[in-house]
Amino acid sequence: MHPEIRQDAPGMCPECGMNLVPVKKKTDYGGHDKHAGHSTALFFRKFWVSLVLTVPVVLYADVAEKIFKWSAPDFPGSAYVPLALGSVVFFYGGWVFIAGAWRELQARLPGMMTLIGIAISAAYFWSVYAVFASEEALFWELTTLITIMLLGHWLEMRAVLGAQGALKELSKLLPDTAEVVRDNTTETVPLSELRENDTVLVKPGAKVPADGIITDGQSDVNESMITGESKPVSKKEGSPVIAGTINGDGVLKIRVANIGEKAFLAGVMRLVAEAQASKSRLQILSDRAALYLTVIAVVGGLTTLTAWLVAGADVGFAVARLVAVLVIACPHALGLAVPLVASISTTKAAQNGFLVKQRIALEAARTIDTVLFDKTGTLTKGEFGVVEVWSTNGNTKEEILQLAASLDALSEHPIAKAVVTEAKKLNLARKEPKRFEALKGRGVRAIVDDNEVMVGGPALLEDMGVSMPAELLKYVQGAGKKGQTIVFALKNRNLLGAIALADIIREESRLAVKALKEMGVRTSMITGDSEDVAAWVSQELGIDEYFARVLPSQKSEKVRELQKRGLKVAMVGDGINDAPALTQADLGIAIGAGTNVAIESAGIVLVRNDPRDIAKIIRLSQMTYAKMIQNLFWATGYNIVALPLAAGILAFKGVLLQPAVAAVFMSASTVIVAINAVLLRRQRL
Repeated sequence: MHPEIRQDAPGMCPECGMNLVPVKKKTDYGGHDKHAGHSTALFFRKFWVSLVLTVPVVLYADVAEKIFKWSAPDFPGSAYVPLALGSVVFFYGGWVFIAGAWRELQARLPGMMTLIGIAISAAYFWSVYAVFASEEALFWELTTLITIMLLGHWLEMRAVLGAQGALKELSKLLPDTAEVVRDNTTETVPLSELRENDTVLVKPGAKVPADGIITDGQSDVNESMITGESKPVSKKEGSPVIAGTINGDGVLKIRVANIGEKAFLAGVMRLVAEAQASKSRLQILSDRAALYLTVIAVVGGLTTLTAWLVAGADVGFAVARLVAVLVIACPHALGLAVPLVASISTTKAAQNGFLVKQRIALEAARTIDTVLFDKTGTLTKGEFGVVEVWSTNGNTKEEILQLAASLDALSEHPIAKAVVTEAKKLNLARKEPKRFEALKGRGVRAIVDDNEVMVGGPALLEDMGVSMPAELLKYVQGAGKKGQTIVFALKNRNLLGAIALADIIREESRLAVKALKEMGVRTSMITGDSEDVAAWVSQELGIDEYFARVLPSQKSEKVRELQKRGLKVAMVGDGINDAPALTQADLGIAIGAGTNVAIESAGIVLVRNDPRDIAKIIRLSQMTYAKMIQNLFWATGYNIVALPLAAGILAFKGVLLQPAVAAVFMSASTVIVAINAVLLRRQRL
């Protein structure tokens, strides 16, 4: 229908929602293409012209006299008015369907256009013959059919445009221009002229034009269009920002880091395009059903024509039955039923913080009954954090942290960094250590306020001959069973207390596991850590089952183990060693901040690293499937009743489905399918 729409991969036409057909040879679709510019406006214009011409055709037809008991005035040549005007309607209004049918046949993909093309061609050429052979012509049926089909397609295209356009919506996130700071002056340039390492100025309320790093300024940035999280994110010097996000009240200077294909949004658009080009099982089924329906329509139409002719009916009546059958069986609604819903769900996923790489992956999510999490970096932050501080001999927890952080500030060890971070959170001012010394395998030592301070592990206590009080020993032993790391602080060789550190459990993980349980989905965890650590994390989060001390090469085996129990498994991971397990799982979900290998192995990517989005994936999958089934019902249900009526099975009772009425039913079913798909947008995940 729209030959000017061209793209590199299979997919749907953004104008009308029909499947694109493969091009066998390159064609110049430039300004000389007479079909270029097909749009909703063109169909609307063709509809009005056809409608105006159809009115006199109907008035000069027998139907006007039968219904209104009135006949149009005769004049010389009035008998040829239907022929003349009907020919204009056929070639002006109906040619778009003829051309579309020809392209479908060239691509060996007969469908809606083929059926309409055959129907109107049969009606027209029979009618031309009938005029000169004194037979009953079908010009009023032909012109009303074309007029209604043009109106129906205009309505369909309007509905489809509301349902399509995932990539258009994403591209709208970017501003058209950017303010670039060059030679201490600011100039406005088109986005295409931005270069890496340019400095751009983003004023309050403006969109960030490119991925980059803030070099000056502080503000809250709305990243909801990228992550789905409505709460603005605080940004300062050194913070990364993403193109398309909206600046808050502050003024920001940003050094451009990624442009073009390297940009985050470009990657999102690429994944969405890939997802739209891919097909779900239901779409493959509906495409096959649409092809079968086309075959049934052609065979059924020819059978109907032959049957009525054999029964002795007029040729005009038999041709009208043929046309009605071909029109009512048009598989347009069936062809749109699944792709429209899939297109909207792909957009909805991107707007809620996760990207669908393959539609089959989203379809599989509704059947998932077990989610297998990789622990580090998924359920936990993958970095040490202070979980508890115990003091002895009347010392305060703040004093222990302050002294420990004063020494650890000079160390690059992850545990030392965690202690320093905790002290910063509590606004504890660090003291200046003197004569700092690293005690190999034991800890560190320095002089603070003329006192000897040491921080280290159990080996430090053993080396110094310091024993723990019974109460502290109980706490330390309990922490050890949870797999926590313990460091001790000593002042003048007297024990001040102990600090327990562990891989920090994400608060979002608790909510994610809870949400999945409420949905009836089991949760499992896989980790290379010890049994104690795995047991502690599982208990903290309420995980149903865990696998500890699993080597990277064994992760996919654990997925198979769960699958052998008859479970549908979704694997969530972020590392290179997770890739085989992500591929083995029924659904692979990659954490967005993870490695490229993990992302490439997954069917769905979590942009904001939030495990709570997994429940959203399952809910969206269920909603999408329900909409697809509803649409398949609307697309095919009416055929069961309408096809026999169109063929004339109740003609002996005076019940006939005229071609124009058949066109109304066909168009109505397509509009209903499109509107029902659009309603998915309003549902909350």
